[in-house]
Amino acid sequence: MRELETILSSYSDLKSKDIKCVLATVVHVEGSSYRRAGARMLVDEYGNITGAISGGCLEGDALKKALFALEKQENKLITYDTSDEDDAVIGAQLGCNGVIQVLFEPVDYGNNNNVCELLKMVVDIEVPSVTSIGFNLDNTQKQLGTVLVSNGQEVFAQKNLGKATLKVLHEKSREVIENERSSFLEMDANEGMSHIFMDFHPSSVQLVLVGAGNDAQILAQQAELLGWKVIVTDGRPTHANKSRFVGSCQVIVTKPEATLESVRLDERTCFVLMSHNYNYDLSVLKLLLGKPELSYIGILGPLKKYQRMLDELADEGLELSENDLSKIHAPIGLEMGAETPAEIGLSILAEIQSVLTHKTPMPLKQKKAPIHDHHNSQFQKIAI
Repeated sequence: MRELETILSSYSDLKSKDIKCVLATVVHVEGSSYRRAGARMLVDEYGNITGAISGGCLEGDALKKALFALEKQENKLITYDTSDEDDAVIGAQLGCNGVIQVLFEPVDYGNNNNVCELLKMVVDIEVPSVTSIGFNLDNTQKQLGTVLVSNGQEVFAQKNLGKATLKVLHEKSREVIENERSSFLEMDANEGMSHIFMDFHPSSVQLVLVGAGNDAQILAQQAELLGWKVIVTDGRPTHANKSRFVGSCQVIVTKPEATLESVRLDERTCFVLMSHNYNYDLSVLKLLLGKPELSYIGILGPLKKYQRMLDELADEGLELSENDLSKIHAPIGLEMGAETPAEIGLSILAEIQSVLTHKTPMPLKQKKAPIHDHHNSQFQKIAI
């Protein structure tokens, strides 16, 4: 989400200065690629780029194609075949072996439903949503582009679509959100959209750090680089203040029992208990029990600390459910030889990422299948 927010910030700046721009979006990948469908970059009329659609191999030629689309004021679909090692345009011997479809959409500032305005809604609504992007693999045909945003219950914006097409996209948006992954449709419709990329946007990860020590400062900085929303809570105003936590993270001075009063919980909310005060951490842990929407509760410290917590909770008549126990990670983090605060922060964030994506951490060299699930890139045929 952070990359999208950066792109939209650049868009707002360009719009205020009336500098023309084009949004490039990867709408489909067949085979291997550094970036998957949904990667975006914004190109202005002077050739400045925000974001990325590859590891750097496509951007040079994509810049030229973006400026061409801007000159023509037409959406353009460009195909890049990285399996062709003799292709000097995109660079030889990339080793990706993928066919990448990139859609270029000139941004019309006079249209309140232009592609960037639609993407602003994705950021603003702060719930899982889907962007529907229409294109045609025959790049000589009209390319409709980004048409609507939906949260599965309500369509927030749309271009002029037929009722049947709109109904299908609305229903498929619900499926995408339920499955938590993007999908691709092949449609029998006469609206300039033989293909649709249903781009899934999960809500932002919200990381709540209970404790404002020096190690929390480092962890907050690392999480912010990932684009996560960070909230720091602590009872000590000498520690919990904005002078110690720069950037966009929210800092709250609070007693442990009031921690949740300023935190909105959802399925992407994760807690790290790291106050270095046993009673403070235990008090917050009690608040988190029985919260089905939480995904992750990590407790910094040795196993004996966690066992002591369980014993004291049991003495109070509080027996943790299987659901609670499955969410608690204590000691926190992945085993990777971490010693320094930055290394420990890396192990914590890696564990949280694996939990949120439902993946078991392992070296990629041990994975027999492709890095990305290619089944997800297949087109589902829909008749209208």
